[in-house]
Amino acid sequence: MKKILVLCTGNSCRSQIAHGYLQKFVGDRAQIYSAGVETHGVNPKAITTMLEDSIDISKHTSNNVLEYQGIDFDYIITVCDNAKERCPYFPSRAEIFHYNFPDPAKATGTESEIKAEFARVRELIKKYCEDFINTHF
Repeated sequence: MKKILVLCTGNSCRSQIAHGYLQKFVGDRAQIYSAGVETHGVNPKAITTMLEDSIDISKHTSNNVLEYQGIDFDYIITVCDNAKERCPYFPSRAEIFHYNFPDPAKATGTESEIKAEFARVRELIKKYCEDFINTHF
């Protein structure tokens, strides 16, 4: 079974959203992992925005990438420039992909504006994940 790692800075928003969508689109054809170069905990707004699209990530944990050093990944997807630059070397045959998604946790404005930014980024990540699975599986 193929293994996919989604990597972000804090494993709180973008990588968690991608984890949820990759799992949805790939089903039981792969194992999905997500991690950060740091751990910030799963952002409650990421959980809420995913529930609005019927995906529950509330049981996800925020993991450090070093926890997964012994896993031979097939694909590693970095979802922010910081993670791409700070990702430790993995001695593996993994294909590495990168897309720098905006960080919805940095959104400012009213509560409705912040919610709209989470939804906007969610939709960008959803499309990326669906395309990724359709291309590689």
